[in-house]
Amino acid sequence: MVDAARARKLADRIQQIVAEMLERRIKDPRLGFVTVTDTRITADLREATVFYTVFGSDAERADSAAALESAKGIIRSEVGRQTGVRFTPTLTFTHDPLPDSARQLHDLISVARARDAEVARKAEGAAYAGEADPYKKPDEDEADFDRKPDEDEADFDRKPDEDEADQAGHAAP
Repeated sequence: MVDAARARKLADRIQQIVAEMLERRIKDPRLGFVTVTDTRITADLREATVFYTVFGSDAERADSAAALESAKGIIRSEVGRQTGVRFTPTLTFTHDPLPDSARQLHDLISVARARDAEVARKAEGAAYAGEADPYKKPDEDEADFDRKPDEDEADFDRKPDEDEADQAGHAAP
């Protein structure tokens, strides 16, 4: 097994070589607008997977896949010549679904933005169903219970004594 850093460097070098070969040396008319997006190599450096995307329709994608398969031997020999490793890895070309997933995700986000804009447009002139601030806050009356009463308030709230009640002409309860 090889160090992961060495494997990553070799994968990056293979990606550069394949991209250069597709751009300059492979003249297959079936090869469309191909972009090499990533390359991964196994830990034993025996197999490399080259991920690519094709700009165009499904038919152009299939034609490009056939062109890559037919040029695999030439590309592999060039990879072996330029990298200088003892065993040239076997190349496998795989269509990268990432751009398609990104496009689908972008479409979903744009639909969500449109729905958010519609909701915001409908909510422009709307009023709250309840109060504007739905959170409970202590009333001023409730806050008064927490403090000690003044002298005037203390006299008003207490029950009268028997002497005071007799003076007022009332019997104490």
